[in-house]
Amino acid sequence: MTDSFDLVRDLPSALRDRAAAWVYIRGFAATWRTPLGPEDGTPEAALAAVEAGLGVRLPAALREAYALFGRRADLHSNMHSLLAPDGFYVDDRKEALVFREENQGAASWGVLLTDLDKADPPVRIRADLADQEEERWEGWLDAFSVSCIEIVLSEALQADEPVCDHGDFEDFDELERRFTRLPFPAYPEGEEGEAFYAGPGLLLCDGGGWLSVRARDEETLDRFRDDFPAEWLNG
Repeated sequence: MTDSFDLVRDLPSALRDRAAAWVYIRGFAATWRTPLGPEDGTPEAALAAVEAGLGVRLPAALREAYALFGRRADLHSNMHSLLAPDGFYVDDRKEALVFREENQGAASWGVLLTDLDKADPPVRIRADLADQEEERWEGWLDAFSVSCIEIVLSEALQADEPVCDHGDFEDFDELERRFTRLPFPAYPEGEEGEAFYAGPGLLLCDGGGWLSVRARDEETLDRFRDDFPAEWLNG
């Protein structure tokens, strides 16, 4: 798995097919984190209990994702929180099932109740605004499985580990020349949000002038910081 996985090459098929998405996440975990094992998934009984308690039927993609990596906080909750099943809730307007929350309460991610019957439904995001009447469930990504890939990639960059760093960055032309942009869809839904890049032993994310980087080892990260001077937080 670790020898065959490729961040860029394997992504297009993972974006088209949810079974391939789980293979991609397995490959990423084995290569960049720690391989997934049977104990890393949420037990079926916990998912069934949530369905009974909330009176909903969880989409197939959500069940499969949690069965795969629901207990691996290092893959999904280094900054924002993927909720444990017993933390799922229906929002105050009874519009969506919430499964993820922003780390400062600024936003929530959910699936519309009207989409729960879909196998791999779109994921929506709702910002926490001063005027709650202005809050809406806006489009984020068009499939739950694709959202899981985004979560795993973005949260890997936020780990409190010596192979990760962040900083203000300006030379994005050079970044484009030297690294390969992952063919990830524009998000939130049609907008230019974060952009992921890959290079030998490196995963990067441009968050609009704020660059996050994860390396396979500390030496690779040191070389990257030498090549790309910035106000690195940890360097």
